[in-house]
Amino acid sequence: MSTEKEESLNFIEEIIEEDLKNKKHEGRIHTRFPPEPNGRLHIGHAKAICLNFEIAKKYGGKTNLRFDDTNPTNEKTEFVDNIKKDIKWLGYNWDDREYYASDYFDTLYDYAKKLISKGLAYVDESTADEISEMKGTPTEPGKNSPYRERTIEENMVDFEKMRNGDYADGAKVLRAKIDMSSPNMHMRDPVIYRIKHEDHHRTADKWCIYPMYDFAHGQSDSIENITHSLCSLEFRHHRPLYDWFIEHLEIFPSRQIEFSRMNVEYMIMSKRKLMKLVENDIVSGWDDPRMSTLSGVRRRGYPPEGIRMLIEKVGLTKRENLIEINLLNACAREVLNKKATRVMVVESPLKLTISNYPEGSSELLKSLNNPEDETMGERDISFGNEIFIEREDFALDPPKKYFRLAPGKTVRLKNAYIITYEDHKTDAEGNVIEVICKYYPETKSGSDNSGIKAKGVLHWVNCADAIPIEIRSYDTLFTDPTPDSHEDKDFLEFVNPDSLVVNTKAMSEPSLKSAGESEHFQFFRKGYYIKDQDSKEGMLVFNRTVTLKDGFNKK
Repeated sequence: MSTEKEESLNFIEEIIEEDLKNKKHEGRIHTRFPPEPNGRLHIGHAKAICLNFEIAKKYGGKTNLRFDDTNPTNEKTEFVDNIKKDIKWLGYNWDDREYYASDYFDTLYDYAKKLISKGLAYVDESTADEISEMKGTPTEPGKNSPYRERTIEENMVDFEKMRNGDYADGAKVLRAKIDMSSPNMHMRDPVIYRIKHEDHHRTADKWCIYPMYDFAHGQSDSIENITHSLCSLEFRHHRPLYDWFIEHLEIFPSRQIEFSRMNVEYMIMSKRKLMKLVENDIVSGWDDPRMSTLSGVRRRGYPPEGIRMLIEKVGLTKRENLIEINLLNACAREVLNKKATRVMVVESPLKLTISNYPEGSSELLKSLNNPEDETMGERDISFGNEIFIEREDFALDPPKKYFRLAPGKTVRLKNAYIITYEDHKTDAEGNVIEVICKYYPETKSGSDNSGIKAKGVLHWVNCADAIPIEIRSYDTLFTDPTPDSHEDKDFLEFVNPDSLVVNTKAMSEPSLKSAGESEHFQFFRKGYYIKDQDSKEGMLVFNRTVTLKDGFNKK
């Protein structure tokens, strides 16, 4: 009979346990997370981060953070810093194991010369279009380059000239010499070095040639003695090339294993397309709360525990799948329900005057910060004869089963008293501008023995000390669950014009003045919120993370 542990193993853990059983790599487990610093990480990257760090943690191993900075064109130190911030926010730390592919440029250059010396690489001065045409198609073999049979000496001299800056960008490339008839297009003499006269964010102008990803990736793994190189599924066709380089360079044999990416409905998982959203001013930046970037979901208020919970629920597979956004939101709610401080906020204020409560008087009432966690304590909220309630919580001609305030209706004010309707005032257009009620002093919450019944409970804030806040309510950035899956349409055609609704009329209890940057709140009957970085004195801004219940409608 299988043990519980064996039954719960995913396919990567099965491979690792077999390697441990066979004492491969001396029983050592070492993984890495290798982001390219050309943009912000998105929620899809979170799966790779969690997998690499959790696998190493489970088996007592280590995880390196290694930046794949082999293309200076779009790479910036700013992206490096944000990537590190994202990983730490998710709950992981790489200790002193922070590396860069650029750390290995000298070694990679020597590796390239080793391939040349073995007759396994050659300098090609064909154009990019000519090389592409020579590669053939998946159903037709490629053709050898006219430069393929140059001598080792010629290639070595030319490669050093490339290194010394003697040629212009695109004039020449270094290609591995493998098999132009291979059924795997990646094995058809791939380009492994190209000329780029661009300064690098770390090495400045030291280099004018840069290794391609496929050449730097496996060798960097090998240099760092990575035992298991965990990659997303699109790299499965790159694995034969990964292994070919290791074999012919005779270096440490890291093992590449692929797993499916995490795709979420209504979200884009392409840094290039995310950058397009930023550059076209469709969003306010990489950290716009509608973005799928980790900085975006963090700013929106998704808790890191919720992201990790989602990844755990989705599990590890070898087949691509699409995660429902409802599941992401459900994970966020499950976490936030336990940690969010409850507060009362009125989004569309309507004045309510309590006729029999002494004018100018006030009292402090108690309110639990979180009924799910008594250790979070309670706070004082002030109550007086003039309060704000939600405009939608009063109706002159209510429908059936309307349990809010209306003529002839009695309701309870949250943490306060039971009130009943007496009268109302309207403006010149007939709109209700004030409701007048009476309250029952003997119905105070926590000590009510009056026997008076009230079916509805309304939230409110005291007019005397309520503070104005801005609320930003977010919907999905796209109207289509897979906006980039349409071959005949640009993904920008599916941008949701109603993805952001801003309310500057909301009023809150004053406790929100002390809201921390990463503190989560549940606005009574509304949803979960977090203070935004745009907050300023006199106008705090709060982002809605998710509603209390899943009211999401399929577009």
